[in-house]
Amino acid sequence: MAVDAAGAGRAPARTPGAPPRRTTRPRRGGRLVPYGFVSPFFLVFGIFGLYPLLYTFWVSLHHWDRLTGDGGFAGLDNFQDLFADPDFYTATFNTFSIFLLSTVPQLLLALAVAWLLDRRLRARTTWRALVLVPQYVSVVAVALVFSQLFGRDFGVVNWALQHLGLISEPVDWTAETWSSHLAIAFMVMWRWTGYNALIYLAAMQAVPRELYESAMVDGAGRMLTFRRITLPAIRPTVLFTVVISTIGGLQLFAEPFLFDPQANAEGGTEHQFQTLTLMLYKYGFINNDAGYASAISWVLFLVIAAVAALNFLVTRRLGGGSGR
Repeated sequence: MAVDAAGAGRAPARTPGAPPRRTTRPRRGGRLVPYGFVSPFFLVFGIFGLYPLLYTFWVSLHHWDRLTGDGGFAGLDNFQDLFADPDFYTATFNTFSIFLLSTVPQLLLALAVAWLLDRRLRARTTWRALVLVPQYVSVVAVALVFSQLFGRDFGVVNWALQHLGLISEPVDWTAETWSSHLAIAFMVMWRWTGYNALIYLAAMQAVPRELYESAMVDGAGRMLTFRRITLPAIRPTVLFTVVISTIGGLQLFAEPFLFDPQANAEGGTEHQFQTLTLMLYKYGFINNDAGYASAISWVLFLVIAAVAALNFLVTRRLGGGSGR
């Protein structure tokens, strides 16, 4: 059959009654659709995150009373007064002391609890639900109960220690630095150990079971398997909990505030357990010095960011630099 050379370059005629062809040209503004999906996050972050952060820095540069408003530009005076204030260094020491006493044992204990829950136990679901019980209890109730447990005259902790012969006289847990830090650390540990344990448990259950079976065939024990297989596999989760616990531990407020019988944000008669957030609350909401409180908040923000970054780098280095 002969082919018409003149019509070789023309498109074939459309069949009568067929639907019109659709062009593949993208709709106007189609490229902006993905940005529309993610824009709510940036909008919320800008309103409730970035704007308050920048506004707080602006307030920190002024003599600002919380009731009367701006009292004039102060420059860096609030920061200079803060770094010259002995209470700031006391609060910083208290913050790091309570943070270390509560976070390090908490994460180690959470690893141990998760390891136990990952084994074949009877009523495993019940045990896993029980470790979350502290999360169901209000932090106010937790602080009040622990304040009674660590009471000087009728506290159960003093009674038990005296009964075991570990102390001869009742300990006034709110009067000394070491005792108050230890009591508050126990509150934090009781509240957050089970939460972190379930995070570790979820990560452990994602580890391929074939690795454990191979280790059993090679004759590896449970502890060796835990160190050589489980810990390297859940390293990203451990890094996550370390960073999150650092952020939360350095912002500790409710436990030390409610542990003080006076509840005046002083952290004891000699500021023995006043944290940076308690100091911020004292100047911002009791003394109404918003400029000075804003300076505290910015210093606290920079401290948390630096410590969290340091924890991130150290944990990655100890874990062999895995970024998965």
